[in-house]
Parts: sequence; structure tokens; C-alpha cells
Amino acid sequence: MLINAVPQWQGAISPRAKGLVEGCRALSELAGHVLGKPVHHVRQDAATSDVVAGIANRSVLTGTNRQLQLAALEAPEGPVLTIGGDCGVELVPVGVARFRYGATLGVAWFDAHADLNTADSSPSGAYHGMVLRSLLGEGDKEFAASPAIERGRAALFGTRSLDSAEEEAIASGLAVRSGDVAGALNAAGADRVYLHVDVDILDPEEFPGVNYPEPGGITIAELAEAIDGLSGMEVVGAGITECVGTEVAALEPVLAAVGRVLMEG
Repeated sequence: MLINAVPQWQGAISPRAKGLVEGCRALSELAGHVLGKPVHHVRQDAATSDVVAGIANRSVLTGTNRQLQLAALEAPEGPVLTIGGDCGVELVPVGVARFRYGATLGVAWFDAHADLNTADSSPSGAYHGMVLRSLLGEGDKEFAASPAIERGRAALFGTRSLDSAEEEAIASGLAVRSGDVAGALNAAGADRVYLHVDVDILDPEEFPGVNYPEPGGITIAELAEAIDGLSGMEVVGAGITECVGTEVAALEPVLAAVGRVLMEG
């Protein structure tokens, strides 16, 4: 297993966003300890850049940061765990997994937010709210994955804050919401899966160290159980994102569950 720590924060423009750098370092250190694997720290440009075509920090996100992530995935041995950073760090590893494993790859999106906006529909211009739409091949062409995740092969779990454009995308069948992610992905014809975990899926009273807290989330034990629910599928990669806290020990059960499904895959 390869653990990549990717401390990119520019995909998020919230007041807590810069805390993603330290959160990434703390969480990746814990991941290395829990999983018994070395951590590869992928250098990222910490600068900002202008809003262009509706996307904040566009040139940073499409420039050196992306190239360094791609280089880190040139020859991985076994499954890859990416520790973010904002959710935008998932564009590269999911895209690489789709290229390597083919059209039957599914995505389990464990996140309080659907991340299905485009630059035209985003209320903020923050790319982390667009990344799943990009992975499904839609939105801004400089971000849209090619090949893309097939329609209906992205299953949302724990999602409780959606914009109207995201609700329309789900209603059209682009992605599905389900309490049984493995069942939904199997029904959609996915035989392998990439697991995305944004820690804001957790209730902020359970774990406050999240970039964009939303009330009404699940517990750490419930998240670990949901991750273990993917154990019957071949999980080829995973990402954990949006942690701004440095007190991360409570997330050990989540990391252990991610490790279990990755090693089984």
C-alpha cells in the first residue's frame, strides 16, 4: 500500500481552508502509524491564484500541484491511500484508477456534500465542490476526467447538504444516493471501487476538526461500519480529505477500516 499525503488547500476557500495543510500532516502521520506503512509527502504549491472561468485558484490547481500528484502515481505498488488536503486532491487518483481499471470502476463518495457542482452552478467558485462532477466527465474541460466514471457508478453516502444543481444531477441519474453503497454499485455494474471519505460526513460534535462542518452527521463508529460494508468489493484506492484538526487520534477506527478494505482488495 502507498500512502500519499497531499496538503493542497486551494480547492477550498472557506475560513478554515488553510488549516487543511496541518490537518493533512497530522492525519497522514496517524495513517502511517495505524497502517504500518511509510508516508510519501507530495509537495504542493501553497500559493493562490485568480478566479478564472468561475474557479478559484485555477492556475495553481491545474499546474504544478496536479503534475506532482501525477508523478507520485506513476508506478504505485498495490492500492493507494491519498490523504488530503481538500477534496480536489481526488481528481488525480480517481482519474488514474479509472484509466487503469476500466469502465466498471465505481466510486463510493462518503461526504456531507455531493461535490456535483460545475463552475456555472457553484455558489462559491471553490473547486472542492465540483470534483465529483469532473470525475463524471462534466463541467470545465480542463478538469473533466477522460475517461470518466460512468453515469450512475458514483454512490453518495451520508450526503446531507446539496445545492439545486446537484439535486438535478442526481435526479438525472448521474449519481445515486444510497444507504447501501455496495448494493448500489453492484446494481450499477461496478466491479471495483474507489472510496472517498470527507471527514465532514461526521457530525461536528463527534469530530470538530473538519473544514466545512454540517450538522446531523454520523458517528465515527458508524463511518467505520459503513466502510467495512465495502469489504465484499475490490477496493482499489481510497482518499480521506478535509481534515483541519491536528487532534486526530479519534479517527484511528476510520483509518483501520480503510486499511482493511484496501488490503482485502
